[in-house]
Amino acid sequence: MSMDRLWAPWRLQYVASDGAAPEPDPPPEPTGWIDGADHNCFLCRAAAEYRDAAQADRRLGVAARGPHTLVVLNRFPYNNGHVMVAPLRHASDLVDLLRDEHFECIDWFVRLTGVLGERLKAEGFNIGLNLGRVAGAGVPGHLHWHVVPRWPGDSNFMTAVADTRVIPQSLDALWELLSEALAPT
Repeated sequence: MSMDRLWAPWRLQYVASDGAAPEPDPPPEPTGWIDGADHNCFLCRAAAEYRDAAQADRRLGVAARGPHTLVVLNRFPYNNGHVMVAPLRHASDLVDLLRDEHFECIDWFVRLTGVLGERLKAEGFNIGLNLGRVAGAGVPGHLHWHVVPRWPGDSNFMTAVADTRVIPQSLDALWELLSEALAPT
């Protein structure tokens, strides 16, 4: 009987951690922060300004930016293509969102489902927000929606028997795909 091997070296950091999301290297140092930013919030850090914005976006997993929002790769994805959409501002509740932020988030959902459907052949999506720590929000201070592509049978045996998800694409390859597909035209 031969055994298949699953090679996913980027998962070691998550599996070996105590639940925290450690940085592989020190994050880049911003040259400017959004007003009201929490300097310990990874989404605020992603929203900040940098001398070399393209390099910082790649290191921080920022696939795209709008005037009021950004699209960030989930470093510990539930499925291949799992991204988050967040306002640039550190806002913790839906009532804190400005109208432009709200509508821009909705626009990203439309664009992302189109791009991920076309490029990754996703056949469905879960789009959700965990509002508050008791609702499962890992970062309760900064609103963010999860966009999770889905395929038939994507809840495979690995989830049931090994408490493991198989993510077939590296985060860097996903960043390449999305940053190109979501670039302003």
